[in-house]
Amino acid sequence: MAFYCLCMLEMALILTEYDSIYEEIASRFLEHFAWITYAMDHVGAGDDQMWDETDGFFYDLLHLPNGSSTRLKIRSMVGLLPLCAATVFEAGTFKNHPKIREALELFRKRHPQVFQKVTRADDFEKGGYQGRRLASVVDKEKLRRILGYMLDENEFFSPYGIRSLSKYHRDHPFVFYLEGREYRVDYLPAESNTGMFGGNSNWRGPIWMPVNGLIIRGLMQMYPFYGPDFKVECPTGSGNYMTLFEVAKEIARRLSSMFLRDANAKRPVYGGTKKFQEDPYWKDYILYYEYFHGDNGAGLGASHQTGWTGAIARLLDVFARMTPEMTLLGAQKYMAEITREQVAGDTIRTVA
Repeated sequence: MAFYCLCMLEMALILTEYDSIYEEIASRFLEHFAWITYAMDHVGAGDDQMWDETDGFFYDLLHLPNGSSTRLKIRSMVGLLPLCAATVFEAGTFKNHPKIREALELFRKRHPQVFQKVTRADDFEKGGYQGRRLASVVDKEKLRRILGYMLDENEFFSPYGIRSLSKYHRDHPFVFYLEGREYRVDYLPAESNTGMFGGNSNWRGPIWMPVNGLIIRGLMQMYPFYGPDFKVECPTGSGNYMTLFEVAKEIARRLSSMFLRDANAKRPVYGGTKKFQEDPYWKDYILYYEYFHGDNGAGLGASHQTGWTGAIARLLDVFARMTPEMTLLGAQKYMAEITREQVAGDTIRTVA
């Protein structure tokens, strides 16, 4: 819902160019985002919050009939999705929208604890790279800690993308007892071993394209704010450090490697299916599976999910066109700079 609010906010800001009434709508969604984020990360009594400071991860929170609550300490996509809720504002955005600035000031006075928590006031006031502002569920420290799990190849970071459940649970299944019944979550890289939710195993370990795409989008949103000096270890424990842009590109590279031929001229997406690997009439036709094996990248589920799995084409296109410099400069400024260079080049050639 925080992600939804920021998307609506972004659209409202675009529409302000045509009608200033949308400033009020943008302000409303910014307030909704603030309250949702505060609810996720406020300090309550005991375990009454999703963020676990000791572990450095977001968990589902189960409220029981007796009024108590407990965290379900399952390292799953649930703890990574907060990375998706991030929107960067170019320097001067709020200056150019006085109604939004006025609403922010009023909200700060009425709810200082919420404003302080959500905006991480120092970062918001001082701004980030090139004076940009960032609205995000996670601050820099939480971002580092979550990425430490996400980029660990023994946890979420598969050779073929981000798993929906940490591989940690292969050897450490989560077991929960409620009213005398046992509930268990194991790492399942392929199909589910239970009929729950129709046997769908998207959330139990396989790689799923839509959530991978949202994570990449979130990293690309945060990169222009944190800039080229903010780096994280990727993979975790490797000693190799990358910017958020480079991390996003590496995830996209791993996702695309499922569909490309490897050193043995095999496409991981087709696993051991000989016809699709070798038959001249089939081997170059790519199927868009519903989800993919968390360890070997083989396609699973329906083979015609061109809706969300088709996002791989967009990722290939984005990283073929986009550079870190273009992202940091901002698309409009980048295109203007390229135009000036072209005009200058044409002038030089004409004079010569």
